[in-house]
Formats: sequence, C-alpha cells, structure tokens
Amino acid sequence: MPQPRTGAPTISDVAREAGVGRATAARTLGGYGYVSPAMQDKVLAAAERLGYRANALARSMSTGVTHTIGVIIADIGNPFFAGVMRGISDTARARGVDTLVISSHEDLAEEVSAMNTLINKRVDGIIISTSARTAAGAGHISAAAAQGIPVVLVDRAIPELGLDEVVIDNRAAARLAVSELIAAGHQRVGFVWGPPSTHRPTVRRELVDASANNLFTEGERLEGYLDALDDAGLPCDLDLVMVGEKTAEHAKAEVTRMLELEQPPTALFCTESDAIVGALRAIRQARLRVPEDISLIGFDDNPWAEVMDPPLSMIAQPMHELGARAADKLFERIDSPAHAAERITLDTGLVRRDSVQARSHQAN
Repeated sequence: MPQPRTGAPTISDVAREAGVGRATAARTLGGYGYVSPAMQDKVLAAAERLGYRANALARSMSTGVTHTIGVIIADIGNPFFAGVMRGISDTARARGVDTLVISSHEDLAEEVSAMNTLINKRVDGIIISTSARTAAGAGHISAAAAQGIPVVLVDRAIPELGLDEVVIDNRAAARLAVSELIAAGHQRVGFVWGPPSTHRPTVRRELVDASANNLFTEGERLEGYLDALDDAGLPCDLDLVMVGEKTAEHAKAEVTRMLELEQPPTALFCTESDAIVGALRAIRQARLRVPEDISLIGFDDNPWAEVMDPPLSMIAQPMHELGARAADKLFERIDSPAHAAERITLDTGLVRRDSVQARSHQAN
C-alpha cells in the first residue's frame, strides 16, 4: 500500500507514480520539449490521481511564457473602461490566457507602479490606457517595450512611442456631435471638458496650444469641436469652452458661468461622463430644462443615458470591440514581434434621443 504523504505532490512524486523519469514528467507538465503520446498519457493520469498542480511561476521561468497578460486601466470604475476590459478578458479567455488587471485611477505615479508590478509578474504582454500626455511622460512604457515586452495602447495614443494603438476617431466623433447641434439651429455651443489651463485663453491659438496638455482623447475632441464651428462658419467664443480642473464639480461651475453670460449657450457638448453630470447639475440649478431651454449631447453612451428624463443623445463608442481588438493586436505582437507598429482606428456612432431640440437662428 502507498505510504501517506504530507504536503503538495511534486514532479518527482508524479514521475514515481507514472513510472517515468523526472525529466519526462517535467517536460510533460511544463509543456516543453518532446514526450511521446503514450508517456504523456501516463504522466497526466498520474498527476490527476495525485492532485498535482503545476507551479506556474516555475514553468514560466523554464519556458519564458506565463500565458498571462497585464492590463493597466485608467479608471476601472468608469463604465467605458469596464466595457473595454470585458472585450480584453473575453478575447484572452478564448485563448486560454489569464488577465491581470490594475487600475491606475488616472494617476501617473500609480501607473508607473502598476507597470513595474506587471513586469515583475513576467506577463507575456501589456495593454495600457495611459494617463501620460506625452512621450516624455511615458518613459515607463518605453522602458517596458525596450525590455522586449509587447505593449499595446488602447483608447489613448502617444504616436511618438512607435507602439501598436487601438483607438477611435475622437476628432470625427466630436465633429459629428457638434455639427448635429449646429444643424438644429444652435450657433452658440458650449464645450464641456476643455484644457486643464489655470487661466482662460484669450485667443484661439492659446486654446489649441493649451490642449497639448490634454489627454490624447480630450485634445482630439476639442479639435473636432473647432472643426464643426469652422465647417459652419461660426466663430470660436472662448467663453464657451470649459478650462481648468477635470471634475464634475468644476464642470458644474464652468457651465454655470456660461449660462450667466450675456449670450449664453443654447446647447452643450459634454465629452466625458463627469462633464455630463456637472452640466446637468448646473442646468437644474439654473432652473432650465433639457431640451426646451438648452440642448445637450454627451460622449460614451451608457444604459443610464437611455433612462434619463429626457433620454440623452450620445456618441457611442465600440467599447467591447476596442478591448477585443487591443487583445488581438497584443497576441499578434507576441507571436510576431518584428512586425511594424500599427494604429487601428474604430468608428463611433451618434445615438439620437430626446436631448436635442431644433432652435431658430432668430432665437439665438
């Protein structure tokens, strides 16, 4: 009768149980080297009888592969990023790959720490929605890529890094939304979620220069807003552009300021969920109604937008597809590291609901 054992079974235990050499058991359980089918069957049957569990870390040290990818999400509490994460995890799971997820909470220092953690975990590749604004601020990403770790940027691009990117056409999406408001007769359209400037630009050139301090997505959306104004031959009134801290409370303060202008906006384009929250609070505080008094289009369509009163018109992003395509691109990069970097740009759509009302030019 076999003697009772204490502790978890080892490769040596499995080898004795199967009646094979330790090297044969190690190759079979580690998934490397050649072992005949008959020997594999004996080793796997013995491992099952003993309840053997492979040591993933030890296996990764011998093969260089962990079958795990890392994901750094800017804000896992944001429904948009939750949708992107679902696309990544679904795609990874279909390949039998595990996913380690860390939220940076839009904090660059936390992002750097997260990157170091994933490198130390020996992940096979990393997908990141970075909080860095420029290549100079993304040294941790460059360092990972320089170590041979495949990295894919999702949602937020930094072209100077020369890495694979999966994004949407933010500029075209913003242009579409603002053009929709202008077509409805709104000539004074407020932009909610502009540059993080400490002072208000006095000329358009200053506004564009200030947007260089935005995230990639935010800068592109501001450019799309300006494109739509240019298309319609409308001037850019800098008083209608939010600047300063990116919070719902500051968005409320900025929209309140806009509504108190001698010529207030008759429509708002809000490019983030917190921008919408702040804008709606300011509108309610001013005892105005959407869309009777002021029209509104938001960004990142979510179920709550449909159940609002009135339901909000929104730019819808392909969140799941963004994540899935980023994961596919990462696996492609892992398999073929020499391929040239690529930017994949996905389309968005405008979901028209009841938050936009036509307004005559005379009423402006």
